Amino acid sequence: MIKGPEEVRYTVIGAGNGGLAMAGYLGLMGFTVNLYNRSEEKIKDLIKDPKIHLTGAVEGEGKLSMVTTDIRETIEGSDIIMVTTPATAHRELAEQMAPYIKDNQIIVLNPGRTCGALEVYETLRKSGCTKNVIVAEAQTFIYACRATGPTSARIFSVKNEVKLAAIPAEKTELVIRLLSAAYPQFKPARDVMETSLNNFGAIFHPAPTLLNSGHIERGQTFEYYLEGITPSIGQMLERLDAERMKVARVLGVKAISAMQWLEDSYGACGNSIYEAIQNNPAYKGLTAPKDLKTRYIYEDVPFSLVPISSLAKNLGIETPAIDTIIRLANMMTGVNFWEQGRTVDKLGLAGLSPAEIHEFVQNGYLEIKRPEEEVVA
Repeated sequence: MIKGPEEVRYTVIGAGNGGLAMAGYLGLMGFTVNLYNRSEEKIKDLIKDPKIHLTGAVEGEGKLSMVTTDIRETIEGSDIIMVTTPATAHRELAEQMAPYIKDNQIIVLNPGRTCGALEVYETLRKSGCTKNVIVAEAQTFIYACRATGPTSARIFSVKNEVKLAAIPAEKTELVIRLLSAAYPQFKPARDVMETSLNNFGAIFHPAPTLLNSGHIERGQTFEYYLEGITPSIGQMLERLDAERMKVARVLGVKAISAMQWLEDSYGACGNSIYEAIQNNPAYKGLTAPKDLKTRYIYEDVPFSLVPISSLAKNLGIETPAIDTIIRLANMMTGVNFWEQGRTVDKLGLAGLSPAEIHEFVQNGYLEIKRPEEEVVA
């Protein structure tokens, strides 16, 4: 049983950019931390010498307790499981973890993108997990970071504040408290609909990538945010953001604009999204993807934009800008992201009213009211 935040035992799932940074930081801070990755090739050096070297905003070397490809071994005895893999892996990971999850373990998606916690929570149940598990999601990843080698990462910046919510929502404060010794930046959101609809990767990732595809496919190196987001692309991002906020308002979700988020997270201000991005020194040095086979399309379109569009259709809201980016991604990649993505049907939200959706994420279940039996006189 956990006595306090300082005694939390962590598992980090995924040894990519975020996973290396997070595992290294937790090890540097003195926490017990395991690292799991599906393929051994990526972690073979860490298996031999379980230390991660960090540079940038955080400097030092973090020691890991275990590095493994065995999902059962890595989560056994852990209090909090920090998932840092792309959203494309969330469902499969939930299926793999389901037989081994114990009561009171906490899974935190870093981040959940849009409706990630809902997907994992439902998948665990459908996979036969009956344990008392909490599934939480962060609104965004706490670091801007890149892996610099198989055993090293550079943290460019650490966000000032990141909203987090759990299913069931009454457990959010517990999760925040247990994370506080490592990450005091986490702050409670009302529920996972708030974190899902304040997913700013949906705004900042697919559209700039697709609209800069010529530069990317030519192999031209450029700074993704500072050079890739021009005034006209910034206007497109503002259209996408307005549609996201409209869906949030109809659902009764507290949403902030992308410009407000830039100010809250980075202290970056401006009269437009373009200006705020140009005034954000944390984005300096972050280069564009090397090709179009990037998570900015293959993750953020089906797991960020598609669920927003699907929720909108369920509520009778039009989202022409969001749908345009999804269609453009479909045509340019040959992939049907509508079929791959998270939809209200897959999440069990089809036909639910805003109040019923909130009831489900608050409690982890929906009270089904049976019609009164007919009385025959």
